[in-house]
Formats: sequence, structure tokens, C-alpha cells
Amino acid sequence: MKWIRPDSPDFDQARRVFNAMIDKRPAVIAQCSGDAEVAEALRYGRDNAMVVAVRAGGHSVAGMSTNDGGLVIDVRPMKSIGVDPESGMVTVGAGVTWGEFDHAAQEHGLAVTGGRASTTGVAGFTLGGGSGWLERAYGFACDSLVSVDLVTADGDRVTASAKENPELFWALHGGGGNFGVATSFTFQAHRLGPMVHAGMWLWPGEEATHISRAYRDLALAAPDSVGLGMLYLTAPPEPFVPEHLVGKMAVVIGYVYAGDPEEGSEHARPFRELMPAVDLVGDTPYAEFNGALDDPPDHYNYWSSDYHNELSDDALDVFVDSARNLPDATSQQLVARWGGAVGGTAGAATPLINRDAAWVSHPYGISPTPEEGQLAKAWVKDFRQKIAPYATGGVWLNFIGNEGHDRIRAAFGDANYARLARVKRDFDPQNIFQGNQNILPAGS
Repeated sequence: MKWIRPDSPDFDQARRVFNAMIDKRPAVIAQCSGDAEVAEALRYGRDNAMVVAVRAGGHSVAGMSTNDGGLVIDVRPMKSIGVDPESGMVTVGAGVTWGEFDHAAQEHGLAVTGGRASTTGVAGFTLGGGSGWLERAYGFACDSLVSVDLVTADGDRVTASAKENPELFWALHGGGGNFGVATSFTFQAHRLGPMVHAGMWLWPGEEATHISRAYRDLALAAPDSVGLGMLYLTAPPEPFVPEHLVGKMAVVIGYVYAGDPEEGSEHARPFRELMPAVDLVGDTPYAEFNGALDDPPDHYNYWSSDYHNELSDDALDVFVDSARNLPDATSQQLVARWGGAVGGTAGAATPLINRDAAWVSHPYGISPTPEEGQLAKAWVKDFRQKIAPYATGGVWLNFIGNEGHDRIRAAFGDANYARLARVKRDFDPQNIFQGNQNILPAGS
């Protein structure tokens, strides 16, 4: 194990997380390569009465994977990846990112719903549920879980699966890092790729109203194997973007077909008939597509999220009006199509409610400077106020920052929250693991 303290030469690099808005200084960072080292770090934290955070990918927009003056258990050294091509089982260490997972699994034509950003960590993403491009076909990342190994607050190593600690296994399907330090994940992967029909189409912002309505109608008619998301953004200065569109508002539709590329091309045809200014959809390696929208590092981020059962014309007008006032050139607005396996039978086996929502909105405030970051934060909050009449009240916790305990309960509902609280009491009664969307132990 490597202990990194404020006087260590690599302290600043080790403490940095994805969101530049988070600038915290732990007392010590324990970089752990296995279960025994995690248990040792936890003992050290317990003996010194230290607040504990667990860091994997470090993508928590609220900075929940770090703290000031406490202990950070850094599991990034746990980079093992094991793929069984015959059974489709994939076992990875907690430090693996989705880009690493995708490339290893795709060597054997296997995939699991992964993060839309390839730098996202498998651990936090999966424990929070795991929403990505393949969710309509395969459900969330947690729906493909077979087992999770973790170290509890007492330093005990436990395995959670359908047969072993089943109540804990249920809680790990969206309950986050509340119950221990996850060190290993085993997934039942799905046969896909390595080539899929996928990519992005782009239209100028002047067509936002028309394209938004067409996207809604076509997405509702698309089969479950079609993964879709609509993005409002500023057209980047890339070679594939016509010069007259660069720096202006644009509408992008992301598309991936979880199946035969030829079938995917046929299902993409109605979107192509909308005559995009840029057509980047074609047969492409899935692992490359799933990293195509990686957010820039070292930016100032503020995100949020809401669920929607339908998108009326009035609701879409709110999206378009908000997008016409993006606070900077890097902020974005995502409207993802849910349905399919998201609301299928797997949903009943998780704590997450409102999985039958048809849509999820996800405004990303992403800014290059602290001052613009505050403007982006205000823009996200303003949008959420205006879209509230068209939202269900449900929330995807992986998509938001620290928005209060009511929002946490809204993700699970009262009955599931109470059940999660009982699991929390059984495995972490002192609430050692509170650097997360925190569930309070029952009776606390």
C-alpha cells in the first residue's frame, strides 16, 4: 500500500478529482491494491477517528470521493480484468474505468452498459445503478451484476450475490458506496460487437424545435435495441463540423444499435431522413463510440437530473429555450430515451424506483473557469425550476451532486429507503461510509 500525505511530492496529483470545482485536501490518501490493504486502511482511519471517502474513477460531481482532513481510500491500483469468452463472465477490479472494461470485453465481442464517458470508474457508476447507451437493450450496469466483493466497515471481506448476502446484493443495485469498499465486480456480459452501427448526427440550432419533436416521436417508435440521446451543445471546432456552424448552438442525436450493424443501419434511416448537417453514424467499434463524448478534464462542473413520463411540445420548448442560453461553449443538455430493459423485469430487483420513466434529462454545466462555473451552476438550477412542471420528481443519483436528503429518498421511495437503511445498519451501523449519496442506518 502506498500512503500519500500533504508533504508527498505526488499529493496534488493524487488528490485531484474530475471536477475542478472540488479542491479538497485529505490528511492521507491510501492507494490500495487489494482487500487486505483496504482493511488496513480502514483500521488506520478507525484508530484515528478519521472521516473516510472512497475514490475510484473520481467522477462524482459533488466530490464525494474525497474530503478535507480525512482518509481517502483510493482503489485505482486495482486494475485486474478477467474475461471468460465462453460464459461471458467479466470480473474487474474496482479501479477499472469503462474505457478499460470496454476494450478488454470487446476483444471477445462482449459488453455491459457502461458510462457515456470512458473515464468514468466502473465501481461508482455500477453501485449507483449505471445508465448508459446500451441500457434500453440490456438494462443498467447493475442489472448485469453477478457478484460484488467488498470490505465492510469492520474490515471483513464479504461477497454479495443472489445466493450470498442477497439483501446486500439488492442494496448494491443503486445504493452506492454506503455499505463497504467494493474491490471486485463480476458481470454477466452480453454478446455485442466489436462493430456496431453507431455515432452522432448534428443539426444547426435553428432547427432545434423541429428536430426535438422529431427525435421524441422517432425515439418512442424505435425498438429496444436502439439507444438514443439528444444533446444541445455548442458546435465544436472539429474538422467534421462545417465552418459556418462552429461556435453556434447545435442539436446532436447520439445513436447506437445493440445488434447486427446492418439492422442498425435500417433502424437509423428515419433519423437520417431528417437531413443532418453532419452524419457521423456508421459501422464503428463499440469501444470507440462509447468514449466519443468524454468530457474535458479540469473543468468546473455542476450537473443535475430529472425524470419525465412524456415530453410535450411545451416541455421541449423549455429545453430549447434553455439550450439557446448555454452559459459557455462546453456546457450541454442531454435528453436520453429510457424504456425497454430500463423499465423491464430487472427493475423490480433493485432499490431504484421510477424506472418506468420514458425520459431522463441531464443538464451538464461544464465550464473552463471558476467564474463561468458559477454561471453554469445558476443555469442548471434555472432550467430545473422551469422544467419542474413536466418532471415526475424521480431522480438519478449518479447524475446529480449534493442536492439534499429529500432527493436521495426520491430515488428510492420510502419503502425501499427503509429497506436500504436496514442493510446499512447491518453492514455500516456507525455510518463510516458517508462520502456518498448517504443512506442513514436504521434507528440512527
